Amino acid sequence: MCVWRYNRRMALLFDSFWRAALYCLHPRVMWLSLLPLMLLTLVGGALGYFFWSGAVEAVRLGLEESVFFSTILDWLTRLGLQGFRTAVAPLVVIALTTPALIFLTMLVVAWLMTPALIELVSRRRFTALAKTDSTALTFVRSMAWSLGSMLLAGALMVLSMPLWLIPPLIMILPPLIWGWLTYRVMSFDALASHASVDERKAVMKQHRASLLFMGVVAGYLGAMPSLIWAFGAMAAVFAVILLPIMLWLYTLVFAFSSLWFIHYCLGALGQHRAAQTAAATTAAQAPILADHAKELPHA
Repeated sequence: MCVWRYNRRMALLFDSFWRAALYCLHPRVMWLSLLPLMLLTLVGGALGYFFWSGAVEAVRLGLEESVFFSTILDWLTRLGLQGFRTAVAPLVVIALTTPALIFLTMLVVAWLMTPALIELVSRRRFTALAKTDSTALTFVRSMAWSLGSMLLAGALMVLSMPLWLIPPLIMILPPLIWGWLTYRVMSFDALASHASVDERKAVMKQHRASLLFMGVVAGYLGAMPSLIWAFGAMAAVFAVILLPIMLWLYTLVFAFSSLWFIHYCLGALGQHRAAQTAAATTAAQAPILADHAKELPHA
């Protein structure tokens, strides 16, 4: 029985994965992935226009006033790495603002894209699953859940930053936290409009391992666009061009993750309801079968 359930969940996991990948090529999904990018580009452009120069100058002065960083910068200058000394302040500003933009991207995706993606998938694959809540109530509950989860994840990110100085952990902790956040937000959003509270809790409990695995995979996928900044000083020079590209890649990863969770969770919800219906039918037929057994002549 356990092996059968494991095989069924693995089949659902891989089925939802390739369906999500194919749905990313859908014209509507591609268009939806550009909407958050345009909004965030406008916000990032406005912040950069008004605050970029002041932020870079403040960081530069702060680094030069620090004895530790000033010594390192002077040492790099003597080695002929004057370009790095010029680029370090913009890189620090980018490193500090990127997490905020990433969280903002996820909020925009969760609030704008996910409802549209749920509607697309449910209309094409899960027409038999009836909605349980109104759109307005679902939006409010999803917003509250997302904000609470993101605040908790943000706190975990900040508390874990000192551990990032240990080389292996910087490749492990952020994706794990990001994966946990993705698991919490995406699972809730995928089930919020179609499942009751009890059904949502049951599905998330029964499939917790698979959903957490999906969240971690999505977390590592979400970390890949950050490799753009591995180009160092060159990335800082072209930050105006690279930042929108990075944000679009993040949005596309979020769209894929959302579709993956939608296909998986709605499929799991359909299986859960089928199992509940079968159990109810069996329970209803049990007294009838018992009565028939009593009426049979004894051998």
